[in-house]
Amino acid sequence: MGDTDKPAKSGEACLVSAGVDLSGVEVVKLSPAPALRDYEAAMSLANTEAELRLGAYMLLSWYDRDRDFEAPQHSSECHQASAIPGYVDYGLSHGASLMVDIEDGRFVFFYLPV
Repeated sequence: MGDTDKPAKSGEACLVSAGVDLSGVEVVKLSPAPALRDYEAAMSLANTEAELRLGAYMLLSWYDRDRDFEAPQHSSECHQASAIPGYVDYGLSHGASLMVDIEDGRFVFFYLPV
């Protein structure tokens, strides 16, 4: 497959098209201007949002579309035939109650209150 034939990367569009059930999860969509420079800036913004909304929190899973990198690492490998990305399934199955979506799926973070 050439680069132009690759499917869209994981993110909000993937979540919607996959019909992911986010009931019970507060979804916060952020579109800072100017756009964030990198993952570290996105993580800092998402962590601030998690602290405001949850108090004490644990980051369960995340996705960085710029680098096509997720945590837990390789969680999507066992989901290759699934419409749900591994980092999403991991976050939801481990009790995430907050999803912070930055720049329409460019960076996505799942949090659990502790």
